[in-house]
Amino acid sequence: MKKLLYICIIIFICGACGNDRENDIIKRIRTWENRTILFPKNTVFTKGGIDTVDWDFSSSYKIMTYVDSSGCLSCKLQLLEWKKLIKSTQKQFPDSVRFLFIFSPSQRTALLHELNIAQFDYPICIDENNLIEKLNNFPVDAKFQTFLLDKDNKVIAIGNPIHNPKIKELYLRIIQGGQISEEKESKQIMTEVGMDATSVSLGSFDWHKEQKATFTLKNTGGNPLVIQDVTTSCGCTTVSYSKEPTHPGKEITLEVVYKAEHPEHFSKTVTVHCNTASSPIRLSLSGDAK
Repeated sequence: MKKLLYICIIIFICGACGNDRENDIIKRIRTWENRTILFPKNTVFTKGGIDTVDWDFSSSYKIMTYVDSSGCLSCKLQLLEWKKLIKSTQKQFPDSVRFLFIFSPSQRTALLHELNIAQFDYPICIDENNLIEKLNNFPVDAKFQTFLLDKDNKVIAIGNPIHNPKIKELYLRIIQGGQISEEKESKQIMTEVGMDATSVSLGSFDWHKEQKATFTLKNTGGNPLVIQDVTTSCGCTTVSYSKEPTHPGKEITLEVVYKAEHPEHFSKTVTVHCNTASSPIRLSLSGDAK
C-alpha cells in the first residue's frame, strides 16, 4: 500500500514529467515515510492571529500545511480555497479530520491582512521564530510542504490538495479507508489536446484596471475532453470556463481575469487538470501593472 501511494502521488503531482524528475520526487517522498511531525510543547494557536484558542491534536487524521516567508504570500496561502476544503471535509468527516496551519511570515501585518480579507477564522499557528520548521526541516519546494498525518502525527502522504485535485482525491480516499489502485486510475477515458498558446503577455497597464486574457484548448483526440479542475497561483487571478465536456474536434475557451492588488511586474500560473496524458497543463499570464 505504501509503495503504491508513492506511485500515485508521483503521477498526481508530476504527470508526464520525465524519469529524472520522477526519481527526484521518489527520493523526497521516501525521506518522509512514517516520519513524525514534531511540535514545540508551547505551540500556540489563534483565530485571526489575535485570540488564543485551544487546539486538540487528537483526531484520526490531520492535514497540515506549512507556509514560509518566501514568495508571494497571497499566492501561497490560497485561504479561500482552504475554507472550501475545510467546509466540505468537515461535512463529510465531522470528527475524523483536523487542519493544521503553520505560518512563518516575514511580516506579521501582511499575514493578518490576508486573514482579514479572506475572513479566515480557523485556528492557525503563527510561528514567527520558525521553530516548527527547525524541528522538522521541511522541504523547500512548496509542493511538498503539506502533509496528511495519522493520529500520531506520522506522515501518510505528501502534496497540496488545494493546488492539485488529484492530491485532494488521494487524501479523501485515505481518510475514508479507500484503497488506491493503479488499475482504477488507468480506466480513465483519455483524449488529446492542442493549444493556441500557453502564455499571454498583457504588457503595461493601469494597475487599477482589471485585465482579461483567453486560452483556447482544442480536443484533438477521439474522446470527450473533460476539465476536472483549474487552479491559479494567486487569488488575484480567476478563471471561468464551461463545465460541459468538449467533444472531439471542438474547442473550449478559458477566460482568465487578473486584478492587481498593487503596482508590480507579475507572472501568474493557471494549472488545468484534464483527462489527457499532458495533464496538468500549465498556462502563464504576465505583464506590468503600473
